[in-house]
Amino acid sequence: MAGLIIGTVGATATAGTAAATATASAPKADLRADVNRDGRVDVKGSSDTPGENTWTRLRGAVVLPNIDDDTRRCPTRTADGKPLGDKELARCHDAADTVVNGASDAADLARLRTVPAPEVSSDAYGTVRIVGRAAGRLFVQRAGKWKHLKADDRLTAAELRSGVELGIEATDVVRDAARWDGEILVRFGITDGGASAKDDVRLKTAPVLTHHHRQKAQEVLVTQVAEVPGRPELVPEQAKFVKDLEREVRAAGIKKPVKKFISYDDPWAQDFVEPGYVSMTGPNGKAHAIRVMIRSAQDRPAGRELFERLRGKDVGVVQVGKGLPREESTLNSTGNLETIPPYQHKGKAYPAGRIIMGERADAKSRPAKSMTTFLSSQGEQSPLLLDTGWLGVGHVDEFVQFLPAKTERGWRIGISDPDAGLEVLRKARAGGHGSAKMFSVPDKFGMSAPKETIGQMLENKNFLADNKLAADRIKANLRVLKAETGITEAEVVRVPGLYARFDMASGAKLGRLGGDAFARLGQGPKTKPYTGASERSRAKAAPAPVETGAYIPGAINGVVLSDSRYLSAQQWGPVIGGRDVFGAAVSAAYAKAGFTTAYIDDYYTYHLGGGEVHCATNTLRDTSQPWWKLS
Repeated sequence: MAGLIIGTVGATATAGTAAATATASAPKADLRADVNRDGRVDVKGSSDTPGENTWTRLRGAVVLPNIDDDTRRCPTRTADGKPLGDKELARCHDAADTVVNGASDAADLARLRTVPAPEVSSDAYGTVRIVGRAAGRLFVQRAGKWKHLKADDRLTAAELRSGVELGIEATDVVRDAARWDGEILVRFGITDGGASAKDDVRLKTAPVLTHHHRQKAQEVLVTQVAEVPGRPELVPEQAKFVKDLEREVRAAGIKKPVKKFISYDDPWAQDFVEPGYVSMTGPNGKAHAIRVMIRSAQDRPAGRELFERLRGKDVGVVQVGKGLPREESTLNSTGNLETIPPYQHKGKAYPAGRIIMGERADAKSRPAKSMTTFLSSQGEQSPLLLDTGWLGVGHVDEFVQFLPAKTERGWRIGISDPDAGLEVLRKARAGGHGSAKMFSVPDKFGMSAPKETIGQMLENKNFLADNKLAADRIKANLRVLKAETGITEAEVVRVPGLYARFDMASGAKLGRLGGDAFARLGQGPKTKPYTGASERSRAKAAPAPVETGAYIPGAINGVVLSDSRYLSAQQWGPVIGGRDVFGAAVSAAYAKAGFTTAYIDDYYTYHLGGGEVHCATNTLRDTSQPWWKLS
């Protein structure tokens, strides 16, 4: 009996020891990502462990949507030379396959690491997979090469013991947060004998962000027009505009040459694309970015050139769909999309800035839902809609801009001021110059500049009414901007501007919609005395709401080339004592804000089509500032 007891006790002790051994050797799964966003994955310390299963603006791992084309392998034509359709163009990018296309493509992968587990047995194996249907893809580093890691692929016991490096890419941008908000949950599992363990890390896809003017201009874009149907004389005139632009870009210290769109003769380089970017911290602790060219939600062939000429190393293109038939196309031009620089106000922070767009509130007409959904879904720049229903073209760049400033806020609002514009005229008339012509631009191409005098315009009731309308609507928009940002009156730069109904810029609304804009110039009553009666109104049974455009070329519609140099359309205003008094007033306004203003002529090439220098150009800006930090 005693022997049995001893045997039982011995057996119990042996079982307990085995259980203890099994517990001691149970695997431990530990997956790490760059949770603190310092550009490296910490597997020895614990800096990347807290918060790895949550994600906030300030903490959490970021993954890039890898939509560039680093080796320029994506075709733009079929094998028999026919142009690919828009959908086919958009399908090809680096995340469209399961291959890491060289070192540049590898740099676009966010890194993950497994913490070495030396205790596992030789029978152990591991798995790493993306949970759910998130748009992501995993790779594993093996023998110095990146290999696609499928959900059922296994890590070996040797890999578990040494730890492995993984790469992850998002295979698309966030398009509609209601369907997918960019979150990617990665699960690392270890199985060893009958025991298993797992660890999750939550990443989020970097938002597509638009540029603001506190980001340094690095490259300027413009269309080089080769053909103007019916108006061939405008080709050299527009070529001169491009040359003048190149001169001013160099003078501003921008090193890269002006990049030219050359294939589709759409002169409005501002309107068919909005340059953006995505970024995460790279291994050197600096931002690693992919530029994302956002194609306008319109049926504009020029958007194809984004794929054909711009897409490449660290440059991708996003199409968000076209506007619906009931959505007014001009509101979907990206001249109607600008960005307030970073700010915080009333408990809300916008460290990457905030988008503004124009809507026709009176007509209940807004930009395409596909675009506003896309922009809102990025979760960082919450679009703010302003009233542009009083403008024929309807773009925010016709009356407001944001200027970098050496102030605590770091920026000011530039606003077009019709009251200041009228004051320039009244001062000239009071000085005995009421008979001076409103315009000093020379007649060209069989077109005559308006012949009205200062005195005639100041007596024209329609002209005064148009500018009162513009002034009232601009003031209302400024109140919205002040309320949303906290900016003060002392931070507002008022730039003289004048507006008039659309028979002063005939065809402008149509002109801004496509590449035939130049063909429309000079065909309408721009050469006739101003009456204030709209051709568009007369064509309808019921009067349409008054819609205006820039009368004298809109200075506010220019380009911030640096934090001290501004490029405007030449004003061609009244010349008194050998000086363009309107141009002098514009220069004085910008000088108060610390800017030197340069001018180039856009009168016959862009102004008569309803736009100015800003409408004709675009800029690629610096992406080095972390978008989650308010600076």
